[in-house]
This record gives sequence, structure tokens and C-alpha cells, in this order.
Amino acid sequence: MQSLEQLDPRQARIVELRFFGGLSIEEAAHVLKISVTTVKREWTIAKAWFQRELSRNCAGKWCRAAAQDSGAGQAVQNPDR
Repeated sequence: MQSLEQLDPRQARIVELRFFGGLSIEEAAHVLKISVTTVKREWTIAKAWFQRELSRNCAGKWCRAAAQDSGAGQAVQNPDR
């Protein structure tokens, strides 16, 4: 999370509000005083960034860390392999 905050503080704040705070996209937009469209775009980019970062830290061809962290229980293929 700290790496994302250094890269893009607004994306990190959206992740905090959505993931940890449980806010909807509309609620996060209201809190940050930005458009719903901007929150949707930044949320999508932040999720992709997290997925890439998790896959970089995987050992072997398949990584279950992202799925376990999200509770989805599905394997995520490491695109770097």
C-alpha cells in the first residue's frame, strides 16, 4: 500500500476508502470531491496495479496469494513466467 501511495496518493486513498472503509464508488467520490467516473477509473487502475505487484512476488508459474488475500480462492497465473 505504501508503494502505491508513493506512486499515486489519490489511488491509494481510493483503495483505503473502498477496500478498508467499505465505501461505495459514489461515496468515495463524494468524500474526495471528484467525479464518480474518476473514482471508477482510478479504482480500476489501482486494482490492476495490485494484481501486477502480487504476481511479481509469486514463486513458480501459479500464485494463490492474490486469491487467498481477496478470499476468492482462485489461482492467479503469473504473467512474468
